[in-house]
Amino acid sequence: MNSATVRSLLVRGMLAGLAAGLLALLVAYLLGEPQIDAAIAFEDAHAHEHEAEVVSRTAQSTLGLATGVLVYGVALGGIAALAYCFALGRVGRFGPRATALLLAGAAFAAVYLVPFLKYPANPPSVGDPDSIGKRTALYFLMIALSVLLTIAAVILGKRLAPRLGNWYATVVALAAFAVAAGLAYAFLPVVNELPHDFPALLLWKFRVSALTVQLALWTAFGLLFGELAERAVRARQAGAQRAVAAH
Repeated sequence: MNSATVRSLLVRGMLAGLAAGLLALLVAYLLGEPQIDAAIAFEDAHAHEHEAEVVSRTAQSTLGLATGVLVYGVALGGIAALAYCFALGRVGRFGPRATALLLAGAAFAAVYLVPFLKYPANPPSVGDPDSIGKRTALYFLMIALSVLLTIAAVILGKRLAPRLGNWYATVVALAAFAVAAGLAYAFLPVVNELPHDFPALLLWKFRVSALTVQLALWTAFGLLFGELAERAVRARQAGAQRAVAAH
């Protein structure tokens, strides 16, 4: 794949990430923000001292939320587009659209779902402020392990495919990933700093909304980028065919 095509796909990935980020922003605002407000209200009702807000809650839930989600979408769109350039044609006989959707699904699972199952999201008002560094480090360590295990599973599946066939190679690779991820879950420290009287229903709603935001982001990205990538690849192939015909 030449540099012009890579550059074209990178731009398309960032645009798809921006569009997916807009959808995720809407979902976050409608589903996530009410749960955050409820969690803050719980904290305020149980706090003995109230610290002055450096940034107002209104700014956090509008401009701050929009900036964070959109920048996140564009950045992940660009990274996913570069991964797509490497994956296209190397993960079976999938076309550009199917490869994009498959990549988005794998990225959602590796970057968010697997770490989420070990260290699920908590409302911002929950947790010990003194342990935020430790919690953040553990979460990013789980992300790194999940991504590395995903790459290892793909490599294992490709190496086993000639001997076992695609179906059984995929099953073995997924089983190996599940075992390795399970060991990571077992050996990494447990973090549980929820107040004993924190409403279970509120926690459940917050975590479901956080998961829904990510699912909306990656699903929209996979579909949008798949369409854009399909057109880019077709244009490249058509140009190559015209160049061959001209000679």
